[in-house]
Amino acid sequence: MLNIRPATDSDRNTIWEIFHEVIAAGDTYPIDSEMSRDGALAYWFGNGTHTYVAELDRLKRSSFQTDQHVVGTYILRPNQSGGGAHVANAAFMVPAVARGQGIGRAMGEHCLKEARRLGFRAMQFNFVVSTNESAVKLWQKLGMKIVATLPGAFRHPEKGYVDVYVMFQLFARA
Repeated sequence: MLNIRPATDSDRNTIWEIFHEVIAAGDTYPIDSEMSRDGALAYWFGNGTHTYVAELDRLKRSSFQTDQHVVGTYILRPNQSGGGAHVANAAFMVPAVARGQGIGRAMGEHCLKEARRLGFRAMQFNFVVSTNESAVKLWQKLGMKIVATLPGAFRHPEKGYVDVYVMFQLFARA
């Protein structure tokens, strides 16, 4: 059973582990792979940021109690301040061991619902690396549209300079 909930201080170590793994790979985020734990957590728990974790309940055979295991995290925040604060922005991370199990999709669906609940009128992803094909396909299935392509805007560690997409979904009309 997957449960998505607001992150707490007790989730910080696990979030750091996930963050560090994803960023160290260098293939999906334009974040310095050498970012410190403190810097990463300041970014992920920044002012005005809603931070969530996805956890799986696992049954402990010996005691028949459940144990929650964090298998992903995402953040939701305004994309800009002032006149752009009605547009949400989000970032998602799932460790390699948990990929391909629908966790990203569940977090994406949760995020879009949360964004609407919090009063955002749209969602914008500013920097979706084109070679992250599973993410691009997922976001499109969830209603995001590619509204711009930034040619060669990301330096992929294996593929060189690759395109980046700006993706957008309008929730409500002005």
